Amino acid sequence: MSDISESVLARISKKGKHFEILVNLEKAIDFKHGKVELDEVLVSDNIFKDSKKGSHASEEDMKTAFGTDDKMEVIAKIIKEGELQLTAEYKNNLREEKKKQVIQLIHRNAVDPKTGYPHPIERLEMAVDDIGIHFDEFKSAEDQMQEVLKKLREVLPISFEIRELSIRIPAQFGGQSFQIIKKYSKIMKEDWQTDGSLLVLIEIPAGMQNELFDKLNDLTHGQVESKIISKR
Repeated sequence: MSDISESVLARISKKGKHFEILVNLEKAIDFKHGKVELDEVLVSDNIFKDSKKGSHASEEDMKTAFGTDDKMEVIAKIIKEGELQLTAEYKNNLREEKKKQVIQLIHRNAVDPKTGYPHPIERLEMAVDDIGIHFDEFKSAEDQMQEVLKKLREVLPISFEIRELSIRIPAQFGGQSFQIIKKYSKIMKEDWQTDGSLLVLIEIPAGMQNELFDKLNDLTHGQVESKIISKR
């Protein structure tokens, strides 16, 4: 269980009944996303109807609201379905972190169609701030990216593009290069040539192409051959 000094309330009102529990805030958020076990979240396993008065919820109330009086089941539902008591500062920090994650996703997956290169992080940040885009601290960056892209397109040319590339790597760098390519892209086809060189067909978000080739050129000292097969 967590330290009570780090506790906040998780609460829910359901079928005319009110329930409160003490939880560790960060662990409770992680639990909502399936990242930690329930016992890491709890400060205590007491379920209150009013924590300030120390009034405990009855088993009858739990059955009425949740269909069970199993404390762990009820606690899990309070955390997942209820509301967490967040400080304004903590909410702002969460939103700022989510903003960074969304911008990083856009930077890595989209390009300026005029240049074919990703917009710099700083340009995306300025555009987001100018528009005044709101970020949801609880929704994943992936779930928010499309809506943010839609708003950014009002002020910036942005293309979300997937490229199909053919890449040839010299024999002496084949093994290491393959691991890098696998990390940054989806490998559609691989063919090890009779001379030991590696020929691969990949799909990659346009915004990640430069990063991939920077890694490959560093490894192979610029001995990478590539060709764009298609864009979509």
